[in-house]
Amino acid sequence: MLKWPLEGLLFDVENNGLWWPEWGDRPGTPEARSEVVAKVVNEAPKLIPLVSHRYLPTEPNEAGNPVFSVYQSDVIYYGGDLANYFEREFVNPRHPLPQHIKHVRFWSDLVERNR
Repeated sequence: MLKWPLEGLLFDVENNGLWWPEWGDRPGTPEARSEVVAKVVNEAPKLIPLVSHRYLPTEPNEAGNPVFSVYQSDVIYYGGDLANYFEREFVNPRHPLPQHIKHVRFWSDLVERNR
């Protein structure tokens, strides 16, 4: 589960044309592309696996971080915080996300680019 986010992004880089301009020019080999993406993910906040492909970021190191659903580059908020996630996942799937969700560098950017 710890490797899943990087492996999924690499899959989309190689099979679905994922490449962000801020990563620089797209390298010509899969190995070079993998190095770039691995560096980006390693510099992003670490993700703590919860259940399946649901993750809680380690940063900022405070209460109220969102829960992400990570499936390749398809990253969405699955809970505005841990309590909201538990409500939505295990009690009432129609329970809404909060209007304001804390921004977590890189992972929230993936959410925004998927909208």
